[in-house]
Amino acid sequence: MKIAIAQLNVTVGDLDGNARRIADAAARARAAGASLLLTTELALSGYPPEDLLLRDDFFRACDAAFRRLMEQVAGITVVLGHPHQVGGRRYNAASVIRDGRVIATYLKQSLPNYTVFDERRYFDSGESPCVFEHEGLRLGINICEDVWEEPAAKAAREAGAQLLLVLNASPYHIDKRLTRHEVVRERVGKTGMGVVYANQVGGQDELVFDGASFTVDDRGELTHQFAAFEEVLGLVEIRGGTPVKGEIAPAAGLEQEVYRALTLGVRDYLGKNGFPGALLGLSGGIDSALTLAVAVDALGPDKVHAVMMPSQYTAGMSSEDARRQAETMGVRYSEIPIRPVFDAFRSALAEQFRGLKEDVTEENLQARIRGTLLMAMSNKTGAIVLTTGNKSEMGTGYATLYGDMAGGFAVLKDIKKTLVYRLSEYRNTQGEVIPRRVIERAPSAELRPDQKDQDSLPPYDVLDAIMEAYVERYRSPQEIVAMGYAQADVERVVKLLRASEYKRRQAPVGIRITNRGFGKDWRYPITNRFRH
Repeated sequence: MKIAIAQLNVTVGDLDGNARRIADAAARARAAGASLLLTTELALSGYPPEDLLLRDDFFRACDAAFRRLMEQVAGITVVLGHPHQVGGRRYNAASVIRDGRVIATYLKQSLPNYTVFDERRYFDSGESPCVFEHEGLRLGINICEDVWEEPAAKAAREAGAQLLLVLNASPYHIDKRLTRHEVVRERVGKTGMGVVYANQVGGQDELVFDGASFTVDDRGELTHQFAAFEEVLGLVEIRGGTPVKGEIAPAAGLEQEVYRALTLGVRDYLGKNGFPGALLGLSGGIDSALTLAVAVDALGPDKVHAVMMPSQYTAGMSSEDARRQAETMGVRYSEIPIRPVFDAFRSALAEQFRGLKEDVTEENLQARIRGTLLMAMSNKTGAIVLTTGNKSEMGTGYATLYGDMAGGFAVLKDIKKTLVYRLSEYRNTQGEVIPRRVIERAPSAELRPDQKDQDSLPPYDVLDAIMEAYVERYRSPQEIVAMGYAQADVERVVKLLRASEYKRRQAPVGIRITNRGFGKDWRYPITNRFRH
């Protein structure tokens, strides 16, 4: 028999739209010879619905959409992920639909409550396995976290399952695909069952779901690997109760994978929220250059407007490089000099600042003038402002509230500075759009004469390594020093990380590509006297 995997880009709350996508996938799967369609976790509602799941009216709407969909699907069995409420209890469920009726429903047993997951806030745990017969084969169901632990898969096997169907909404981060393969192979080794693993694709706020659905046979061999970061209707042939060798999409390198995650995140954030286009400040620096490239690749040049806002401290090469990149990428480009506005601000504040030396205050004024101009253009046109700061800056507070942090979506929020360079080099291998001088020159905010980032921060390779160890790998400062980093550098970076929490709380949402982004993963108190 053939099983089809519906790796769909669904939208949270778009119940009718999601149902149409599922019904269309079922029709195409049936036409391709499949007798069963496997959807992803909560495919009907989109994942994660978050506090929508605390509303009874949301569950009633999901149930109504479920019933309408059931009437639309014919000639194929569908395993549908959906929110389910019964007897005052709420579940993350998967129902088997056949001939206009529900023949079985599985309730997710293992509810993740770590990193970006809060499922114990919303759902009750199921307690029983679900096994149903299809064309003489007994199929078990697990949902996402269930397969990461042993009990649910074991219970399905003990209930007579010969093949395990797993519905997933597993968000992307670097190396996640390999981790999934390892987990599923471990489960196969314990149960002796092959696995059909369907995963959601698309952007949802800070999360990007990469899809990359796959199947593993009863010996733990990968038999199918479907494409990542795009919708797929994958067909899997089952013989003797296990998948047989089929399509294996080539694996991407790290830079290509991350770049595709960023473009998908931008495309879906703007598209699903109805923004007509994007604005960004193009400074002639590496971060805004990469952000522009991602935006154009995600949206097309006609939906992107780059704005250069030079001051008296802006180098001529910065203006030249910004103009050149905008022309190369074919976007609308504007220049708005900020010196007249800056002089007006200083004049207005002259009495208040009398006798005080110029310092970071004047630097921040320039950033805030730029933020105000971009937000004014956003208000006037409806385009969203993409901020251009990276994770290294967010981590250490090397960013200005209501200035370069002003905007609606932070494309590089989880991209460390060293990775910014790697991604820029990667993008240029696809066609050079970022001027070489932008990549090769020393980074500078250009807010005072001859300014360089390393005047205020450790070298980025050192900073990023320390930050990764502390933030993403949970290492203590003492452990990081033992890794070979200078104690002064470690103490400095950790101090900056602690002191910048109030800024990060006010930063716009941004795309997550590590297992510890400054968003749902990171929930540190602002008022905090704990010291390591």
